[in-house]
Amino acid sequence: MSDCQAKIDEIEKEMARTQKNKATNYHLGTLKAKIAKLKSELVNGPGGKSSGSKDAGRGFEVSKSGDTRIGLVGFPSVGKSTLLTTLTGTASEAAAYEFTTLTCIPGTMKYRGARIQVLDLPGIIEGAADGKGRGRQVIATARTCNMILIVLDSAKPITHKKLIEQELYNFNIRINATPPKVTLNIREAGGIGYQEIKTQTKGMSVELCRTVLKEYKISCAEVILREDITVEQFIDVVEGNREYMPVLYVMNKIDQLTIEELDIIDQMPNYVPISSQHMWNLEELMEEIWNRCNMLRVYTKPKGSVPDYDGPVILHAKNPTIEQFCNRLHRNLINSFAFAWVWGKSAKHQPQRCGKDHILADEDIVQLVKKV
Repeated sequence: MSDCQAKIDEIEKEMARTQKNKATNYHLGTLKAKIAKLKSELVNGPGGKSSGSKDAGRGFEVSKSGDTRIGLVGFPSVGKSTLLTTLTGTASEAAAYEFTTLTCIPGTMKYRGARIQVLDLPGIIEGAADGKGRGRQVIATARTCNMILIVLDSAKPITHKKLIEQELYNFNIRINATPPKVTLNIREAGGIGYQEIKTQTKGMSVELCRTVLKEYKISCAEVILREDITVEQFIDVVEGNREYMPVLYVMNKIDQLTIEELDIIDQMPNYVPISSQHMWNLEELMEEIWNRCNMLRVYTKPKGSVPDYDGPVILHAKNPTIEQFCNRLHRNLINSFAFAWVWGKSAKHQPQRCGKDHILADEDIVQLVKKV
């Protein structure tokens, strides 16, 4: 593995020496593909993405529970344990020294009828993606979450935010991004087929596409680009192991800041200022978690009974259908589905008889009718 790291360092030095312009786009893209392949081998062992994961990257053994899982990620001593205790009531040791939390501590909170599991992960340090300070275990566990909360100390340099973003990026987590609209179909014969639906202005070309695929030993494939992408985004598609996750920056300990400092922080996107110790602004934090996870409540109504308002079914989608609702209850339920009676915002009249493609709204009431 040291040989792999030496090759990466050598390529990075060459990239630093190379000027960035249109004439060097192809050369830089080739170097980026080589680095991505070597880093994949460094994490997963020889063979890259096709190999099994190393023990160091398996994460902590925490059983998933509730409707949504949230991970608290940050440097040591930024208030993650205090925030977990404040939100869930779970006791997580907090002290004035760093690395108080040495393993993953789960807790569960209820919000709008949803059970949200919160994981207090050990503090990460620079180089976590390379295995320093059990960093791979921490970030591997974060990959299993529906959302990541990056907890930052408001009184400390904002450079901590960039460092954590880089560590997550190095571990194949793409923050607040969506998968590129690229189709890659690997086939057994026929060579490389390349098609641009959208004009490429960020460096992608048919030559660069073939070079990247050659680096991954792919000689026959159909590639269709439906949006303007970078070489890094195309490499992400080829690797096929990226996690695209919503991330919220939680600026903790705002009780130590002045109004002028708060105005500066306010210019940062995707953030919520809080004080976990004084329980300031936690309601806005919960509202942001709810919205960014696209959570939505649907109540069930057995025939001849009142709706069950105590245990809503939580869906994670912007426009969920009745079919998704059925799959959330049981994967085979849709096979015996006939129609559904729907009450609520999505119904034109109360109730409305709907099929499986009907789009549900928050707090709708659904009664399923099976085939006879």
